Order: sequence, then C-alpha cells, then structure tokens
Amino acid sequence: MAHGSAGRGSRGCERPLQLLLLLLVLRHSRPSAGFLHVKMAGTTQTVLLNNNATIFCQIYGHPSLNITIMGITWFWKGLGSPTEVKLYEFFGGHQMTARYGAVVPPESLERGNASLLLPRVQLREAGEYRCEVVITPYKAVGRIKLEVVASPVSSLFPEQAMVKENQKTLILCMSSGFHLKNITIRWRKLSQKDPQEVSEGIVTNYTIENGMLNVTSFLMLKPSLEDSMTIYQCMVYHKFLPTPQKLNFTLTVIESEKTDFNLKGIPPYIEAISALLILFFIIILLIIIFFKKVRGSKAKFSPMFWS
Repeated sequence: MAHGSAGRGSRGCERPLQLLLLLLVLRHSRPSAGFLHVKMAGTTQTVLLNNNATIFCQIYGHPSLNITIMGITWFWKGLGSPTEVKLYEFFGGHQMTARYGAVVPPESLERGNASLLLPRVQLREAGEYRCEVVITPYKAVGRIKLEVVASPVSSLFPEQAMVKENQKTLILCMSSGFHLKNITIRWRKLSQKDPQEVSEGIVTNYTIENGMLNVTSFLMLKPSLEDSMTIYQCMVYHKFLPTPQKLNFTLTVIESEKTDFNLKGIPPYIEAISALLILFFIIILLIIIFFKKVRGSKAKFSPMFWS
C-alpha cells in the first residue's frame, strides 16, 4: 500500500515538472537554423469590423508535431504602442488567453496550423501580431499586421415621391459607420434610354461621430412632366465594398393646379361670379330701357288715338 501511494504521488508530480521544463525551454529556445519555420499570410491581413478573424500562422520544416512538447505564443502590439502584450499561450496541452474567445484549436496544431482565431474583431484590435512557435529545442517567429476596417451602410430617403411639376425636390443618400474617407457617391438618372450621369444639383457633406465617418449626398431636382416615373440611382463606392451599393428612387410628377390670377389679383372663381353679376345687371338695365321706350311710345301716340 505504501509503495502504491508513493508511485501515484510520483506520477502526480511528473506533470507539473514537465510543464515547468517546457516553460524553461520556451524561454531559452533560440531561433532555428533552417529546421523550424512559420509562414504568415503576407505582411498585412484585413478584416471587417465585427467579423471573425483568423490570423494565419503555418508551421513547417519539423518532422514531428507533437503538441505535448509544443509551445505556441501570440503577442499583440497596438497601433502606435511600444508595448507588446501576450495575448494567447499554449503549452503542454494547456492554453491561456488574455482576450475573450481567442484560441488556437489543438486539432489544428496537430496539422501544423497555429493560426489564431479572434471572434468579432473591433477597431482597437488592429496592430502587429507575432506568432512564436517552440518545438524543443527550436523556435520560429512570424509577424503580421492586422488591419480592421468598417464598410459603409447606406440608405436613401425618400425611396419614392409624388411631386408637382417644377416643384423642387430633395433626395438624400446617406452612408455611415466607416472610418476610411476613400468613399465616392454618384448619381444616375435611369430613363428609358441609356442611364445618364447626374452632375448638377449635388451637395456632399461629411461628419464624424464616435470616431466613425458619415457622409450625406443631397440631390436637388426640379422635374417636368416628362420626368415622371424616372428612377434616380445613388451609387456608393468604397475600398472595402466588393461591389458598389446601389439605391433607387422613383419620381412621380403630376400637373400643377391652375392658380393663375388676373391683372387685379382676383382668383378665377371671383371673376366668374363678377361676370355673372355684371350680366345680370346688364339684363336688368336692358329691361328697364325697354319698358321706358314702350311707355314713351304710348305717350307719343295717345292724342291721335282719341281724336
């Protein structure tokens, strides 16, 4: 019994000793001379804001990839920061992370893939990432810059409108939530013929909110009846949009109401009433004149009748 307990105790101490030995090896390992290498995905990787990122780091050159004797450490240095931070560490089958969700899957390590997975990357996580791999007694290091970008979200207001001819109409095309100013907004008129580029009546305004850029393009129209059912299109071009965003606005133009005034500033319905009144008085006047003539005729011939 005593010997059995001693055996179990010695085996229990082996694991911490192995981990301690591996940590010492990790600290004092020297870069390999052509035997262990890591390959990064170029010099820069780009990921969209709030997307998951996989920072590539591939191990090659070593004949045996036993994860029980392998150490992987990822470091991060923020933009403009002189200080490097240990972000993730894997050694002896154990892992430690200083960033929520950061992980190098062990099953990937067995295939030589030491890529770091980061869920929902934020703008502040841009910077330099360093992948350090140790397989006793060799060490290999790779560096890469991570660029976190935000593409614009666009909307059009209104999407359709009914206006009177020659009435000024304003269309707004708004893009927000991006941080690189290389954005272009263009307008097109999609008539029954070929699409026409619109270049007049456009005003563009930029604002910054919470470190993010917003841009609004205003299109001023003064349509005629011929422009009815015409579609105007706002096109948003940005570096991190695979294709331009296209938003359509449908314009319906109706005939203006006739609200012309006469020279005296009297509305047409007042004119009509006035004309009727004048006609009525003329008729009355004619009747009066007629009766006066009839009475005058009777007075003139009255003596001869009696004689």
